[in-house]
Amino acid sequence: MPHSSHLQKLSAAGMLVTLGIIFGDIGTSPLYVFSAIIGKSIITQDLVYGGISCVFWTLTLQTTIKYVMITLNADNKGEGGVFSLYQLLRRRYKHLIIAAMVGGGMALADGIITPAISVSSAVEGLTIINPNIPTVPIVLLVVSIIFIFQRVGTNTVGKAFGPIMMIWFGMLAVLGVKGILEHPDVLQAVNPIYAYRLLVEYPGGIALLGAVFLCTTGAESLYSDLGHCGKVNIQVSWIFVKIALLLNYFGQGGWLMSHAGLALEANQKPFFALMPDWFLITGIFIATIATIVASQAVISGAFTIVSEAIRLHLFPKMTVKFPSNFKGQIYIPLVNLSLWIGCIAVVLYFREASAMEHAYGLAINLAMLMTTVLLGYYLRLRRVNRIIIVFVVAIFMIVEFAFLYSNLLKFAKGGYIALIIALLAVFVMYVCFKAAAIKNKLIEFVKVNDHKEKLMALSKDTSLPKFATHLVYLSKAKKDDEVEQTVLYSILQKRPKRADFYWFVNVDVTDEPYTMDYTVNVIAKDDIIRVRFKLGFRIQQRISYFLRLVIEDMVRKGEIRLDPHYHAFNDPNYIGDFRFVIIEEELSVENELPFLDQFVMNTYMALKGATGSPEKWFGLDESVVTEEMVPIVIQTKSVVDLKRVNR
Repeated sequence: MPHSSHLQKLSAAGMLVTLGIIFGDIGTSPLYVFSAIIGKSIITQDLVYGGISCVFWTLTLQTTIKYVMITLNADNKGEGGVFSLYQLLRRRYKHLIIAAMVGGGMALADGIITPAISVSSAVEGLTIINPNIPTVPIVLLVVSIIFIFQRVGTNTVGKAFGPIMMIWFGMLAVLGVKGILEHPDVLQAVNPIYAYRLLVEYPGGIALLGAVFLCTTGAESLYSDLGHCGKVNIQVSWIFVKIALLLNYFGQGGWLMSHAGLALEANQKPFFALMPDWFLITGIFIATIATIVASQAVISGAFTIVSEAIRLHLFPKMTVKFPSNFKGQIYIPLVNLSLWIGCIAVVLYFREASAMEHAYGLAINLAMLMTTVLLGYYLRLRRVNRIIIVFVVAIFMIVEFAFLYSNLLKFAKGGYIALIIALLAVFVMYVCFKAAAIKNKLIEFVKVNDHKEKLMALSKDTSLPKFATHLVYLSKAKKDDEVEQTVLYSILQKRPKRADFYWFVNVDVTDEPYTMDYTVNVIAKDDIIRVRFKLGFRIQQRISYFLRLVIEDMVRKGEIRLDPHYHAFNDPNYIGDFRFVIIEEELSVENELPFLDQFVMNTYMALKGATGSPEKWFGLDESVVTEEMVPIVIQTKSVVDLKRVNR
């Protein structure tokens, strides 16, 4: 798979792609931020200037300093996001897994709400032309199209994302300048005194922080999508993006000040009010396309989050596909379906973007807080001066807790929806994490050499029917001379399986995104072989195909010989048949577990059953797979006093 490494370096092409992939979420915030700040209030200078000042300093402190200047440096082999940050810390600070789970769950909630509010905000611009236009069906259609096209990838469409967002940000800037010229004094709002007056002196001003926070909700996605384009391209492109955003926010403020003393009408939005009548249809179309791009970026980020969570055993294994050759583009069908259902439900529940604003922000606010916690430990790991760490973390914590307080005020009006979605994801992560910890205590590894003679004798025992030429077991054992006890039980006892070659295959997912290496350990020549694949966490696992390539290479090099088994064949390309045996666990009825552990294990088994088959996870051909169930006995029931009596 191409690494697209040229996009990691600073270049015009890299920055153009960055505009399309990274800044879609934060770039479409002007559609709804000032509508949320003003609401039904009378337009006043304190409200407008204070709102602009809060937006300016939020984008400066939260987005520019925290994320663009500091957090982007906390990359894991070029990848970003809360789980990548945790990976840098887990060897020393394993307890931070809780913060990572909470942050990841909250970010997934954002992946459901962002497409709903972004598309709704754009489509509702049509009500300016005709207030009777039914926008909900249009929103549902656009949202559904976005999720349907996830399966085909964005390689072709992605090439257009950059130019589309260039047009979008250019439009933001031009419209913003138009609004500023209507009321140039609005530029005074750069002064933080206006933000102070809004929050301290304006009635209910602190509650408006929840609306202000919407201007920076895309900052977490910006960090999660780091691996797509690289740090330098993001940092340089942000200069252009921030200027365009600020011009538009100030422009909306200028338009609002020209209507001071009035309240916004029912269908009136400051963003669309900046547009001349002749441009309105075109502007709405561009805005809708921009929200599609923004939604695409957020959904791709959700796929990335889940794939990294799977790697950390925080999600059950799912089928991960790579629909395009573009770096970072992955597709997880079950996640796509879940996000689509959630997004449709949000649209149908809230109906309007203004109502969704109450749900939007709380989840991502909590995600940002978790990132701040992890960032503090990361700076400590990098041996940054402790006084600097305390100062930096304290500043971000104060800002984010202020936002959190304001967002919690919206809890009863819809904030609970975001929290329910996020907590559902956190619950799944906790169940998988706890179940993995319980299961890992039960895995028993044995030395293959201790059973080598039995395996070789079984291989030569012609009294038994041949099970397969190549019998393959997937093993979790990290040592090359070990394998699970259940594997040897399956081969030698449960049903003796005669094969010409026994292959024990281990798949090691590396921290590098695109590693494709393997090692071979021949335990018994032409009989027992251990293969370890080292695959990057962005590589689609196709173990059937990969193992076939390994065997073909070993045959060419003379490391294994097939002719004693297939002397009648002259085709050198024929390497024999395969049979993969996958050992799956089931909870034994012999268990007598505490209620919580029993609930966790039952839930985990149900989740595994709902997320697909192991052959799909590992990219195996179903026709060559045999599944065997092994009962898990975690804690046996108390001793039963069973007595035999005479008749």
